[in-house]
Amino acid sequence: MFEFSIARLPRIEFGSGVFNKLPAILAGYGTHVLLVTGAHSYRKLPGWQSFTEQLKLQGMCWEHRIVTHEPSPELIDTTVNALSDRAFDVVVGIGGGSALDAAKAIAGLLKVQRTVMDYLEGVGPELSYAGPAVPLIAVPTTAGTGSEATKNAVLSVQGENGFKKSFRHEKLVAEYAVVDPELLAGCPSDVIAANGMDALTQLLESYVSTKSNAFTDALAVSGLQAVRDALVPLYRLCNQQNNGTAKTYREKMAYAALLSGITLAQVGLGSVHGVASPLGAFYPIPHGIVCGTLVASATRINIESMRDRTPDNVALEKYAHVAEILCRKSFHDPDSAHTALVQLLSDWTQELELPRLSRFGLSEAGLDKVIVHSRGSSMKTNPVVLTDPEIRRLLMARL
Repeated sequence: MFEFSIARLPRIEFGSGVFNKLPAILAGYGTHVLLVTGAHSYRKLPGWQSFTEQLKLQGMCWEHRIVTHEPSPELIDTTVNALSDRAFDVVVGIGGGSALDAAKAIAGLLKVQRTVMDYLEGVGPELSYAGPAVPLIAVPTTAGTGSEATKNAVLSVQGENGFKKSFRHEKLVAEYAVVDPELLAGCPSDVIAANGMDALTQLLESYVSTKSNAFTDALAVSGLQAVRDALVPLYRLCNQQNNGTAKTYREKMAYAALLSGITLAQVGLGSVHGVASPLGAFYPIPHGIVCGTLVASATRINIESMRDRTPDNVALEKYAHVAEILCRKSFHDPDSAHTALVQLLSDWTQELELPRLSRFGLSEAGLDKVIVHSRGSSMKTNPVVLTDPEIRRLLMARL
């Protein structure tokens, strides 16, 4: 627990209004900027017009590329090829996880001029990435993936032969993470729910990861406390943008998401993210929905499996501690704590109206294929090695 190595992190600017610092930050890199944003949300951001006006006043010029869905290798390669004759001083990703992951990959390849398929884990030649990368500034507008703090760009090809893999290297870590909770003000309730449960899952899975340590545990606990205080209340109030209480909840969820990105980047994740990869590749299921709909059943299966095969596993104690954090009470014995934790996660799944997997086309006939492809890097840090029947039960619970 007290021997650990912490990989590179961005410089973090956090707080309501820090988006206004972005023009000055960019000026420190040069005058040619590539903006990568989501399709629509950027136009609704508080301060967007002021931001672009400040760029003009500073004599900066920019190109703008829009990411409409989870980024694919084709999108990255097409964008990089189209911009091959430009020399950018800095790339700015503004948006949710898809926009930030796309910006990360584009920044990593603009000067390299190779297909991203050369570097994707588990696909193609898996060449060692040497850079150089264009400096990246990450500005999240949702509270979920924590991509602003990670070194991996997740890219997807969807369909029967699809995949969801990472382009991952420390050279891809953002120079700055500019995290302004006020940028969450326009998020609809379903986005708040799915992304918030993604952050919760990342905090929980990194806390019980086989690679967890004292540093990441402290961050995970702090993030879990923030989720406890803010996720469900923000979901209820998300359409009341001027509500002062909602402002506090947005701050806590932005904080929790940031910490979830830091912890997952350092120690890995678990079974939910293990199955999320093939589910997102083979079916049109948004990542946050996968996490939110499965975290309760995955937690239950993990606990049952550890009780059966590794009853001295430290993760059982950790799950009991999470129960005390999220339920705001002490328990007389671990079994009671575990039961309460699974029940609370199930209750949140219901209240946040997270759909079942069958809504996106998954059927019992498709489970074998998902299970076969679920043994990626995330499953390797799950606190217990799950059997295929256990993974099937995990999925069936939310089919």
